[in-house]
Amino acid sequence: MIFLLAVRNILRNKKNSVIIMLLIGVIAALFFIGNSVFTRSNRGLRQSYVDNLTGDIIIEKKTDVTMNLFGANAPIIDDYFAIPILGAYNDIVNQLSAFPEIQAYTSQVSVSCKLDALDNSFNALLCGVDAATYFDMFPGIALLEGRFLAPGEYGAMITRERADEIERKSGQKVEIGMPLLFTSAGDTGFKIREVPLTGIFSYTARGRFVSEIIIVDVQTARVLAAVQIATSDVEPDAGKLVLLDESLGGIDDVFSGDLFAGDEPLTEAADGDSPPLAGVLDYLFLNGSDGTGGASGSKDFSGGDWNFIILRLKKGASAGRVIAELNRTLANFDALALGWRFAAGSSAILILLLQALFNAGIALAGLTGVIAIINIMLIAVFRRTREIGTLRAIGASDSYIRLLILCENSIIGLCAGFTGIAAGVVILNAVNGMRITIANELIAGLLGGDVLMIDFSASAALLSFVVAFVLSILASIYPVDTAVKIEPVVAIRG
Repeated sequence: MIFLLAVRNILRNKKNSVIIMLLIGVIAALFFIGNSVFTRSNRGLRQSYVDNLTGDIIIEKKTDVTMNLFGANAPIIDDYFAIPILGAYNDIVNQLSAFPEIQAYTSQVSVSCKLDALDNSFNALLCGVDAATYFDMFPGIALLEGRFLAPGEYGAMITRERADEIERKSGQKVEIGMPLLFTSAGDTGFKIREVPLTGIFSYTARGRFVSEIIIVDVQTARVLAAVQIATSDVEPDAGKLVLLDESLGGIDDVFSGDLFAGDEPLTEAADGDSPPLAGVLDYLFLNGSDGTGGASGSKDFSGGDWNFIILRLKKGASAGRVIAELNRTLANFDALALGWRFAAGSSAILILLLQALFNAGIALAGLTGVIAIINIMLIAVFRRTREIGTLRAIGASDSYIRLLILCENSIIGLCAGFTGIAAGVVILNAVNGMRITIANELIAGLLGGDVLMIDFSASAALLSFVVAFVLSILASIYPVDTAVKIEPVVAIRG
């Protein structure tokens, strides 16, 4: 009965009802469209980073600030922040077997440096990886030219964007096998490393950040980051040890000009397989006695230090639950497990900040709408003084009057929510049909693709209904209190 009476009152006051419905509907539509965009962006970013770079979870050393894979997540200190070594690495790895949700893991050393190629210099972010496990973890890495790094091999892989940039600046074609020179500086001085280009690849992720990433063997990254170097499982032969014999000049002659006076420099093995400029001592101690070098996979890079352990979870596993359990376990190892968003850094965190700011703006718009609706409803209540007074004169209780007005506004709010979502769907389909290309790399990276596509979000639609309903209820509180104060004698006087 009260529902039918509420519908009748809405129809009798069509003008006020339509105005209120439009106000709530516009707010609901904006909320739905905006959060659909952010939902699509978050989904695209997550898939891009998880499949290309971060995995589902990273384990890092516990510090005062959280880290992404290339530095601190606090921009103010990032330029002065050195990524710490993950202590107790072997102990942490041994703990991972206790988590059946973990599908695979790999490790990484990260370092920022300068790249010199074809007489041009570039900023670079290096991922020193365990080639035996790294590429199986990330299906988003697509090989375009050359080959993937092999386990135990010295080398580097660059992105297609970086190769195009080198060609554009140098006017020369990037060739597989060409030398890439990396330079870093730190407390221990300058570090220089030269390795051959083994492959060109692309990420399904988009953005300036990922285009600067270079995948290198972990030994190269360790040298540039000045962290512990892994050792080989082979012994140097007598021909190499003789260079250190004091009777023949000893260690001083290793770095003298006479050592390179011959036709064949020391850093080139007889078969040419040792890494160019990999370092005299690397050549002496990290190559096999047969001089086969890195391509044969004779060197073991599994020892030494790492900055991160990257985890990939089985499908359907809850990352939040695994992170919580991992952190209870890692508390004894001074390590911390974090989700993909923190591992990705500023671009992924920025989406959350933008979404929060957007919804804060919607909240302000909603507050303005509530004030406008309150004014409209107060006018409607005053116009219905005789009706409300008559209802009270024939015995209607305060709760009945409250319920009647709340029912009216709830119906209006739900209709406004449905209308706003329907309008939002029409707008989304129109935008998707236009297939707008995003030229800006930052925006494309944030939205998770080169073409602006906004998917229907059931969660955003549900929240829009909730927002519309809550706005209608909030706008009813003061007018309802005013209505229940109308005395029955007012109707008699009317």
